[in-house]
Amino acid sequence: MSEPVERSRLLELAVALARVAGDTARDMRSEVLGSVEAKSSPTDLVTVADAAAEQIIVDGIRSERPADAIIGEEGASRDGTSGLTWQVDPIDGTTNFVYGLPAWSVSIAVASADHTEVGVVYNPVNDELYTATRGGGAFLNARPIQVNEQGDLALSLIGTGFSPHSGVRRVQAGIAMSVLPLIRDYRRFGSAALDLCAVACGRIDGFYETGLNIWDYAAGALMVEEAGGTYRLLPANAHHGAWLVAAPPQLVDPLQDLVEKALDDLD
Repeated sequence: MSEPVERSRLLELAVALARVAGDTARDMRSEVLGSVEAKSSPTDLVTVADAAAEQIIVDGIRSERPADAIIGEEGASRDGTSGLTWQVDPIDGTTNFVYGLPAWSVSIAVASADHTEVGVVYNPVNDELYTATRGGGAFLNARPIQVNEQGDLALSLIGTGFSPHSGVRRVQAGIAMSVLPLIRDYRRFGSAALDLCAVACGRIDGFYETGLNIWDYAAGALMVEEAGGTYRLLPANAHHGAWLVAAPPQLVDPLQDLVEKALDDLD
């Protein structure tokens, strides 16, 4: 594809769809609280707003980009012929959405066969729009962002998240107990997309979590890369799913080593 032109057009569409979907979900919140359901576990929540937001995004893609493939958290899936795939999380942080906490977002990424090309993460409560294109930088409300420069893990504020499944949470709790004494502190926002954007704009120094799906992290991971940081996917083992670690270049190795040591100690 003609990279700069195509990316700009993809970004324009992704931003428009994220804004409409996010604003619609925000406005629906008071109407949908009676329709909260559980998905993979009693703590894994979904509402009709999730489905409505995803449908807005999917309809927009189908209208403007009928040859593109789509993968959505709430079940949207179709093959395409263009070589591009839209990875959609209509509400990342549904528990926060249900409880009225402001840390939830719409996350949209567009990927080619080799890379994530475009990422958009929109928080409609705080009116914060994160955007990134491969090779074009990362932005918060159209202002460039970058990861933090300090390189001392002991002085680092680290984000993480927890699975809705109790067995995985036990592993995550063990990791957290090992890591916490060796860092400045934890922050837990409840939306992996916003956690990664927080790394990208320097609100936290690093992030790790297990069990994420591609729609959870694709847009945010591109944000980290384009803001000067690095992310890595660590392989799964008998105790947990694959892990994602994201941080500035000077912190990603120490953070990865710390997480892997904590995992080894659980074996």
